[in-house]
Amino acid sequence: MSTDDEHIAERNAERIAERILGQGKYLMLVERGGWEFVHRFSCTGVVIIVAITDDNRLVLVEQFRPAVGRRVLELPAGLVGDTATWRDEALVDAAHRELIEETGWQATTMTRLAESPTAVGFSSERLTFFAASGLIKVGPGGGDETEDIVVHEVDRGELPSFVARKEQEGLLVDYKIFAGLYLAKANSP
Repeated sequence: MSTDDEHIAERNAERIAERILGQGKYLMLVERGGWEFVHRFSCTGVVIIVAITDDNRLVLVEQFRPAVGRRVLELPAGLVGDTATWRDEALVDAAHRELIEETGWQATTMTRLAESPTAVGFSSERLTFFAASGLIKVGPGGGDETEDIVVHEVDRGELPSFVARKEQEGLLVDYKIFAGLYLAKANSP
């Protein structure tokens, strides 16, 4: 067996040697190969939507996030397959649904941009970024009955100053906003 084969066999053995250290309703704390991390077992994915209106405004959401104890400015996003109703939902369908639910905007086109881990040293969760275009306002947004979402439509040229103002107001900013914009630009024709 070559050194590469031994290394692969060792990694596979570590994957098998997994212990559940604790489990809640949605998350599990796992130890694998001496490494502790969080696994979200209650969904099949996470979508993040980069929605830009025809007049070059980026659609953002602001909501309270209990994990950080503050309101956060972020791209519209949501879990996939997290309820019985949506168990077999495709990622692109979830992106369409979450965009309408959170922002009130409907996309005529939803383009997959990339998939990325959220925090490779901490979580097994992966995000799939989508670009939403051909936007049509179909409702108020604001989320479902469990959410209190404020929708912002920000001219892309004013985004840095808008973000700075929100930070001065005490909000946290999810910098996946800028990663999403980069991916949308890199994937545009």
